[in-house]
Amino acid sequence: MQGILYEEVSIWQFLFITCVLGGWTAWRTGKSVAESWEELPRLLLYVALLGLGIRFVHHALFEGTMFSLHYYVVDTIVLLLFATAGFRYYRTKQMTNNYYWLYEKASPFSWKAK
Repeated sequence: MQGILYEEVSIWQFLFITCVLGGWTAWRTGKSVAESWEELPRLLLYVALLGLGIRFVHHALFEGTMFSLHYYVVDTIVLLLFATAGFRYYRTKQMTNNYYWLYEKASPFSWKAK
């Protein structure tokens, strides 16, 4: 696995920086975009910038490569999963609370017409 998904000596560094710190930040980014009634293209832009920030944290703390397209793409895909989940969760919450006469929750990430 080392070298494919992460470049660190231990997978724990990847899990902590990318999945825990970056995942939480990406979830909150998705929440923020949903609460401001923006659409997915805005979320993609924010996640791309967040991916650069996470690459910098890997570089600054663990001497990882800053400008590696491969690891940037891996980190950004992981962040995009968290951000999209946060976006859908809060958009579902918005739609079912604000338009309660039209929609009901189908799952934590989707809604359906009543």
